[in-house]
Amino acid sequence: MLGWALTFLVVALIAAALGFGGIAGASAGIAQIIFVVFLILFVVAMVARAVQGKPPV
Repeated sequence: MLGWALTFLVVALIAAALGFGGIAGASAGIAQIIFVVFLILFVVAMVARAVQGKPPV
């Protein structure tokens, strides 16, 4: 999921450099949403791992 966020970020940067503002804005927005979802899932996985008694990675 982090890979998808980075991919959309790169697409947004390239589109912005070429002057495609609408595509750049949309790609940046998608990248932000995916990154937030990634962070939430990461925290949930770490909490679940801690509850099971396993050490954090």
